[in-house]
Amino acid sequence: MKGKRYSTEEKVRILREADAGKSIVDICREKNISDVTYHRWKRQFGHMEVNEAKRMKELERENTELKKMLAEAMLDQKVLKYALEKKL
Repeated sequence: MKGKRYSTEEKVRILREADAGKSIVDICREKNISDVTYHRWKRQFGHMEVNEAKRMKELERENTELKKMLAEAMLDQKVLKYALEKKL
């Protein structure tokens, strides 16, 4: 059975709850996640604040867009090169 997918911001908020003094077991039970999931999130996002997580997500989205633009530019370049070779 597949569980709920949490956003990066939600993961960081859950980790901050534990930092505030709530027990990890209680948080895991309340949010319906396993201990392993909690510790994986802690390793991945433990040093972040919510605004940093939002910024990271924004940068990842921007990076994806730039990669798409580069791929399109490279494809255009190959098409033009192919067309010029055919003319000669």
